Formats: sequence, C-alpha cells, structure tokens
Amino acid sequence: MGAKKVLIVEDEEDILKLLEINLRKHEYEVTGVMTGEKALEVVKNDNFDLVLLDLMLPGIDGIEVCKALKSNPLTKELPVIMLTAKGEEGDIIKGFECGADDYVTKPFSLKVLMARVKTALRRTENTAYNKDSVVSIHNLYINPKKHEVLLGGKHLRLTSAEFKVLHLLASKPGWVLTRYSIIDEIRGEDYAVTDRSVDVLMVGLRKKMEEYGHYIETVRGVGYKFKPESDETK
Repeated sequence: MGAKKVLIVEDEEDILKLLEINLRKHEYEVTGVMTGEKALEVVKNDNFDLVLLDLMLPGIDGIEVCKALKSNPLTKELPVIMLTAKGEEGDIIKGFECGADDYVTKPFSLKVLMARVKTALRRTENTAYNKDSVVSIHNLYINPKKHEVLLGGKHLRLTSAEFKVLHLLASKPGWVLTRYSIIDEIRGEDYAVTDRSVDVLMVGLRKKMEEYGHYIETVRGVGYKFKPESDETK
C-alpha cells in the first residue's frame, strides 16, 4: 500500500517543521507548504491522503483552500483537518461548514493530533457511503431499493428527505455530519434547504422514531450523528 501522504499547510515555520518531523516519525510521507496558493498548486500534481490545514494563512486563507478542495470532484473526498489558533465556537462552525472533517486548536497535543490523523485516514478507508446499501443497526433496518424502514419491527413512514438523512446518518454511526453535508445530501428535493430547515427536519424525524429518537444525537453548533452500537448501553 505504501506510506500515506499528508500535505501540511502552515505559515509558521517552527510549527511546520515540528509537524513534518512527527508525521515522518509515524511513517507518513509528508509535503509542507506555507501558503494556500501553493497548497492548491501541489494537490494538482500529487495524490494526497490527508491535509493538515492552518486557518490563518497569507493570501488565500484556510477556509477558501478547504472550499476549493471540497468543490473539486478530484479532491472532494480528501480529508481535511483544520489546525488553528482560532478556537471560538463560530470559527469551528465555519471550518466544518466549509467541509473540514476535523478541527484541532493550537496549542495542541501531538499525541492527540496523531490520533486524529489516524482516525481520519481510517474513516476514508472503511466507511465510504453507498446510497444503495442496506443498513442494519440497533433496532433499525433500512432498505433503500425498497424505500423501506423498519424500526423496532414496525414500518416507519418517512418523506424522501427524511429517508435520505436517516440512511446517511445510520450508514456512518459515530460520525459527526455537519448541516452543510446534510444539506448537500438532500439538495434537489422539493425542500427548502437551509440550516434551520435541517433542524426542523430532525425534529420531525425524531418524533416519528418515538422512543428510538435518541439514536440521532445533536452535536451543538455543528450538526448531528447516529449513536454507534458500542454506545447502546450508555
């Protein structure tokens, strides 16, 4: 398989060198650049497995770099971990809304960061979303080809948008899905897609799920996730 290739975009040279050294210790192949413009240039010529992206960059900032990566079909699935000193809730939300997969604030623990890197890479390998896949988790069974949902052995009547969102969440248990990614999934439906409408949709979906509604968990300020089976007794 070869070493995983990580692109670091960081304008502070000391931090860039620190990250390069530690990632190489963990046997990653590393490329470091100091501007957003250079980052967008190098991704055109090489295939990376993950990007560590500083938010505050000279010229094109991290938000714009992330948007560019996520809007390009060739790099849309490339995991992006934001790495920045801007740790206010609003900044974190902006990072997730532009498509970031994770967000680590400075100063950071290298051990925690390496764990986040490993987790992000593992997700891309093991949890590709298949819209036609049958999902069976907890007391929930979803068959997309039949547009059928069984919950606690009973048929659940859902709108098309509700069905799509429930299948998306249940297909990736434990993953935090931003409102942006949920909007992207149901876009094109006869549905007024806004942040607020996603929240309203979730309220309605949980109500239909009755005592099982707690399987859908709110991640404050970011989005939603589906409770993994490992958390069933919690």
